[in-house]
Amino acid sequence: MHTHGSHTIHKGHIHHGWNNAFPPVLTITPGASIEFETADASSGQLSAKSTVEDLKKLDLGRVNPVTGPVFIDGAKPGDALKVTVLSFKPSGWGWTGNIPGFGLLADQFPEARLHHWHYDSGLAPAMYGPGGRVPLRPFTGTIGVAPAASGLHSVIPPRNVGGNMDVRDITAGVELYLPVEVDGALFSVGDTHAAQGDGEVCGTAIESPIDVALKFELVKGANLRMPRYVTPGPVTDHFDKKGYEVTTGIGPDLMAGARMAVSEMVELLSRRYGYSAIDAYMLCSVCADLRISSIVDVPNWVVSFYFPRIVLE
Repeated sequence: MHTHGSHTIHKGHIHHGWNNAFPPVLTITPGASIEFETADASSGQLSAKSTVEDLKKLDLGRVNPVTGPVFIDGAKPGDALKVTVLSFKPSGWGWTGNIPGFGLLADQFPEARLHHWHYDSGLAPAMYGPGGRVPLRPFTGTIGVAPAASGLHSVIPPRNVGGNMDVRDITAGVELYLPVEVDGALFSVGDTHAAQGDGEVCGTAIESPIDVALKFELVKGANLRMPRYVTPGPVTDHFDKKGYEVTTGIGPDLMAGARMAVSEMVELLSRRYGYSAIDAYMLCSVCADLRISSIVDVPNWVVSFYFPRIVLE
């Protein structure tokens, strides 16, 4: 189907993994806008009635579905696809899970855990545990184009052509530039989140089906090596109002430093607010931000973990 103007792709048109042989569900000319209906990260395997037993039975081959692909007329390898995020229509329900074997502290939290969030689609804060209120800001967790390499590629790792980047700041108003590697770019999007902290440390955010409207343009001959994006304004102002609790991890390895900073925050939240450790860990995933504070003072680097106090006050 070929279209100008604006169009809708329904959530039946999902695929799992990236493959440049997948036939496009829609062909558009640059300048067109599309509203994508998305499935949640479980591909509908979880619903508002699901239990932790359902989470344990997740078919991991069906996680992170994306809606598409879309063929953009005139897109050639070496171009950049400019994607402008226009708007979101949230569903009001989402989930956060600790999936055994997945997440930054998977070795410390081997047990499955599932939390349901209910929020009004006007995006009031979602509630958690003994009094946490997480400010919401929806975004696209997985957004990208098909790689040049043939065959099927897992959707879980992010790639130089985008994909499962889980960048909390790719939200309304953002302009994202993706390197095109195949004719038509073959764009897909999904894995929408109602909120997430930078790092998504437990492996899931507030996983929520959210429809997203996007506009597409081409930048010829951009020769990008990696995605880049432009935000229209502040990126943490929904979290900034009351300041932060900050823990650190210091040492010669950034991954070990990140793990230490998160472990320290889990301990702080558990001790001070009475969260179980696993609930503190999952709460961190949806609202706390990992940052590299210093990476030049050989041989040790500083990773900081910022937890917004507005969540607990």
